[in-house]
Amino acid sequence: MISIVVPVYNEQESLPELFRRLGASAETWGEPFEVLLVDDGSADASWEGIRALNAQDPRWKAVRLGRNFGHQAAISAGIHFAGGDCVVVMDGDLQDSPEDIGHFIEKWREGYHVVYAVRTRRKESSAKKAAYKVFYRMLAALSYVHMPLDAGDFGLMDRKVVDILKSMPERNRFVRGLRSWVGFKQIGIPHERQARAAGEVKYTYWKLLKLAVDGIFSFSAIPLRLATFLGIGTSILSIIAAVFYLLTRLFPAFFQGIGFPMVPGFASLIIAVFFLGGVQLTCLGIVGEYIARIYDEVKARPLWTTMEVLGIVDEAAGKDGPSKPGSQRICG
Repeated sequence: MISIVVPVYNEQESLPELFRRLGASAETWGEPFEVLLVDDGSADASWEGIRALNAQDPRWKAVRLGRNFGHQAAISAGIHFAGGDCVVVMDGDLQDSPEDIGHFIEKWREGYHVVYAVRTRRKESSAKKAAYKVFYRMLAALSYVHMPLDAGDFGLMDRKVVDILKSMPERNRFVRGLRSWVGFKQIGIPHERQARAAGEVKYTYWKLLKLAVDGIFSFSAIPLRLATFLGIGTSILSIIAAVFYLLTRLFPAFFQGIGFPMVPGFASLIIAVFFLGGVQLTCLGIVGEYIARIYDEVKARPLWTTMEVLGIVDEAAGKDGPSKPGSQRICG
């Protein structure tokens, strides 16, 4: 069976088109399928629309999270509930084309455990395109794991990979990075990322920045080493400067002869103070990012809470079908 995980956040306008296109594409696969819609605390009528889809086709199942936990947590929740032999992750705004899933399945049948979409073109603003391009290349350069360039969450994972992802307890999730970390046999397929089917963009620049920070700090220790190198470099520069100014005191005539100003200025002092202060604060900020992640891991709170499910085994009630709101708390 093919499981398709779709995180949903305020996508009431896109749901009918998603149902039509994904359903039409699924009928061509020649395999049974299920669609898991994960409502990530939507404030619009998305849940009502999801209920209507479930009533129309029971293969369209759903999980309603207790609040907005974020895109990566919603994907993790969908993966947790997915029961297929492979799991496809795609966005609910139809920027990921359902028609491409058939190509993923073909590669999976050939023996690949992970098939991911490589974004060749984006129908987004120039600023966003540039930001994505810089981020993926920076992540690939810093990460200790091979990170495919321009590969997002849209892709297929074999059950072996899914089970490993489910066993990972970390709180700050970067699913595409975890997928790469697992290894196995992986391949990328070119994919043209489409414009949104309807509604407004939900991934703001701030959310994209947070995702980028999570990706870099989750898969690289280089920022910590950079803080060390900055400290060592600054110390070396300070020693050189101290030796230089000591020489100006010991041989003032020589330095006056070459035109070096012997009266220290206020500006140079302020520049030095601000430079050292900036280096110190940068190093503290880098260390703070890692400490914050350690703090999250130590608390070990659930990645999400589940308010309601449709068409999925209710672990609290021990039955299939919709659960009563608040009847369970399921987490990864």
